[in-house]
Amino acid sequence: MATTHQLTPPRLHHPSASASSAARVRATATLAHPLLLSRRVRLAAPDSRSPSLSQRHGRRGAMSVRSSLIDPDGGVLVELVALPDRVPALRAEAEALPRVRLAPVDLQWAHVLAEGWASPLRGFMREHEYLQSLHFNCVRLPDGGLVNMSLPIVLAIGDADKEQIGGKPDVALQGPDGGVVAILRRVEIYPHNKEERIARTFGTTAPGLPYVDEAIAPAGNWLIGGDLEVLEPIKYNDGLDHYRLSPRQLRNEFDKRGADAVFAFQLRNPVHNGHALLMNDTRRRLLEMGYKNPILLLHPLGGFTKADDVPLPVRMEQHSKVLEDGVLDPETTIVSIFPSPMHYAGPTEVQWHAKARINAGANFYIVGRDPAGMGHPTEKRDLYNPDHGKKVLSMAPGLEKLNILPFKVAAYDSVAKEMAFFDPSRSQDFLFISGTKMRTFAKNGENPPDGFMCPGGWKVLVDYYNSLQAEEATPVPV
Repeated sequence: MATTHQLTPPRLHHPSASASSAARVRATATLAHPLLLSRRVRLAAPDSRSPSLSQRHGRRGAMSVRSSLIDPDGGVLVELVALPDRVPALRAEAEALPRVRLAPVDLQWAHVLAEGWASPLRGFMREHEYLQSLHFNCVRLPDGGLVNMSLPIVLAIGDADKEQIGGKPDVALQGPDGGVVAILRRVEIYPHNKEERIARTFGTTAPGLPYVDEAIAPAGNWLIGGDLEVLEPIKYNDGLDHYRLSPRQLRNEFDKRGADAVFAFQLRNPVHNGHALLMNDTRRRLLEMGYKNPILLLHPLGGFTKADDVPLPVRMEQHSKVLEDGVLDPETTIVSIFPSPMHYAGPTEVQWHAKARINAGANFYIVGRDPAGMGHPTEKRDLYNPDHGKKVLSMAPGLEKLNILPFKVAAYDSVAKEMAFFDPSRSQDFLFISGTKMRTFAKNGENPPDGFMCPGGWKVLVDYYNSLQAEEATPVPV
């Protein structure tokens, strides 16, 4: 059941007063970009005047990009896109290398790695990194410290690929369309024990796990790791690329707006007024704590999702209407797409979601009921305990510097006719509208109770489901 949750007091970590001046340098301001379909919403786009990674460092790799709020994992943001003037030579080099074709999900993970979301990783995991991630949910740094890394970020290959590569140290990676997108260097090939990976990541090997069916079960029996060099920033040309802000771009925008707190809210569903209640209440609570300008990072997941989830373009249009209708304040909200694929791995995956937002500069992370969860694929129950995600985040190694904001339940108040925080003393007045029920309303062209979702956002969903029904009713030529 999809419910929402009220803020309870978090553990707080403020920047140390003794932090070095280098750690406090504010990033270069970026230009604002209008949100799709909404001129009121400001988004960051790269400033052509701002020095690029190549201009600052002469080559790809680690760079000291920090907002004033929180350092990236490992202390530096690891970006893996090659210098523009190296690209012709890299393309020529790739012509002589063995090639591996990336599936769409693999390309999404290459995007994640290239922009530094998984810092300090420098490429697809080699075996020692994979084993640490799989068994400990962490990776140890050279200085002995730990960073959280709860999901293995790996690239699978088949027997024919392994034989083709042989003992060669470098491999060219082709996108799904066949074009070369990256070179993987100093590669290491090791066995892909799918059953162990599935069991340890998901806590079950039950059939019907969406990510397993999409990306693990059909994958090869070997994993290949190495240092990644991406030729050019990864784009999808789907009309949404301007939403896909990198960690560096987000940090720049937070500093441009003078944020002294950034609270991230991940979602893979349309925003209803219960979500908005929680986000607005979080900002209110942060102001009461003494912060002057908390900024909301509304950060929908943009990679692989299961078939019955609302598609990304529809969600982004719906989010636009939420801001157009004033449900959230465009001046204190940044809407951006998080490029990661979705595992639906519950407490294990929510650690990844939180860790990636550290690298983007968020120092607060909102977590509610059953984060990254789903229904059991073969039984009528939740796959994970709905309370374990927020409990795990409060204890997870490597996430100590992130402030975790857990919530209590919010639901539809049938007396006040609005989304409100659940009051157990009058539980009979509250209606819980699950995601399934919301989708059923939209599919049937029915309106939800007044105050559940802004009218503009609801119309987007109804129009989407109407379009699906029209497609299903259209005869297929024989």
